[in-house]
Amino acid sequence: ARGVERAVSAPLARSPLDQAFRVDGLPSGIQAWTTGRSAGSFGLLSDESVGIVMDRWNALQDELATLGVVRLATATQVHGAEVSRQDGEWRGWLRQRGVDGHVTTTPQTALAVTVADCTPVFIAHPAGAIAALHAGWRGTAARILDVGFDMMETLGFASSECSVHLGPAICGACYEVGPEVLTAVLGRPASGKALLDVRAVLVQQAERRKVRELSVSLWCTRCNNDHFFSHRAGDSGRQLGIIALGSYE
Repeated sequence: ARGVERAVSAPLARSPLDQAFRVDGLPSGIQAWTTGRSAGSFGLLSDESVGIVMDRWNALQDELATLGVVRLATATQVHGAEVSRQDGEWRGWLRQRGVDGHVTTTPQTALAVTVADCTPVFIAHPAGAIAALHAGWRGTAARILDVGFDMMETLGFASSECSVHLGPAICGACYEVGPEVLTAVLGRPASGKALLDVRAVLVQQAERRKVRELSVSLWCTRCNNDHFFSHRAGDSGRQLGIIALGSYE
């Protein structure tokens, strides 16, 4: 399925989620969004003042709190395939290092990944488990999606019962890569440059896990650079992919 996101921006919106692209069709008690250019950059390594960026992070946490979400887990990402379980009664903003994915079964918890052409992957199980994965070509080649599913299944949540959404990312028509990238991602020898659709590869990986509820965003961060930050377009800004597990009963 495609096109399950809807923009929820309002002309006078001031909060990040009011200006985000919301994922529809997730199980009850679970919400997900991808922020865009209008919400501002959440990247901590851009040219913007740290104070301005931190104001956005604080505004996001305040808005999540109005939804009953008191924990936000993020990380300094390294384009790898390590996924961390984020459970416990801590409150506030957790920022780990060297992690590219998060899983939780704890209510009132949000998970976020930072992206600007890479794919934000949202996984939701109707019994109350969520995951957020940062999947660029390196993470996709390293099977971060399988790592996330394996962790979910270890906790008792079958991959086939999950809803998966692949958020805004660079499309295949915009992403030309070299043979080393093609070989790593596609698993077969390649020569010369070619176009690569990372989300199509992620779809194949999800289908091999028997995922039945699978959707892909219609948005390309490069084609729609007026709405999203794109590394390929030269942007230093970053948007967030956020998934939240509410007060689950």
